[in-house]
Amino acid sequence: MINGRVLASVGFPRRQVRMGLSLLPLSVLIFVSPMPVTTALDATVTAEITTTANTKPLRHAHAHNDYLHERPLVDALSHGFCSVEADLFLVDGKLLVAHDRLQLKAERTLEALYLDPLLERVQDNGGRVYPGGPDFVLLVDFKSADEETYIALDRVLAGYEEMLTVVVQGVVEKKAVTVIVSGNRAWKRISADPTRYAGVDGRLSDLGSNRTSHLMPLVSDNWEQNFTWLGRGPMPEAERTKLRRIVQEAHQKGRRVRFWSTPDRPSPAREALWSELLAAGVDHIGTDDLDGLQRFLLYTHR
Repeated sequence: MINGRVLASVGFPRRQVRMGLSLLPLSVLIFVSPMPVTTALDATVTAEITTTANTKPLRHAHAHNDYLHERPLVDALSHGFCSVEADLFLVDGKLLVAHDRLQLKAERTLEALYLDPLLERVQDNGGRVYPGGPDFVLLVDFKSADEETYIALDRVLAGYEEMLTVVVQGVVEKKAVTVIVSGNRAWKRISADPTRYAGVDGRLSDLGSNRTSHLMPLVSDNWEQNFTWLGRGPMPEAERTKLRRIVQEAHQKGRRVRFWSTPDRPSPAREALWSELLAAGVDHIGTDDLDGLQRFLLYTHR
């Protein structure tokens, strides 16, 4: 008989599973018949749980626009990614995940796609997203008005306190998932919060800022607006020096570094650029190609 955890993994909320099989639909009662029957769905679920459990976490791997994948979050986790990015719109009080307003769907909330499944994993894995693994970053890119969106986000995040890094009166309590706000960033509103469940994504222009690392734990910027080299031929020494200076300055203040708009089509140029980013100590390498970056980190760059 399939157990409650597997039922939850195929879409039944844990609270419903705990209430007992008598409240499940007839089709599910048939599915969990006491007869020793093995189905294709059993095999698929078992394989998915096993694969995820055995996945090596890759702390540099960042899933850009993660929600565009067939299985948001799940695909990134199955590839070992330790950071994912989701664009957020505040619509009628709900935080909806989409690339633009034309793609908004009421059921695709931040809670449904990210917070609920992350909480389940953290509870299953002894307080971590990956058993014994590194911390996990959820980067939320505000596409709607900054302050209103943050207020809604803060209200939602408070319900997931057990897994989220929190800052109370300047004191940090590190937990499994760190939320960072990008896009339309409500700097003043977030800075003034005595209890915060999110930090803010800075820019290269913020490198000299005296903001604390728990308020600005990450510095991100557009690669093409700061560098000319796109992976073809050797990297100009002046640009390599510039990149390493940026990373060193950020790390001295306890901040991570990420660039967007780096080449992402499979090519030797992409791998050359990824190699330089890693050599310089860049913390998050963003991609839409989950397979490609996983293979690169596991087998090409060692």
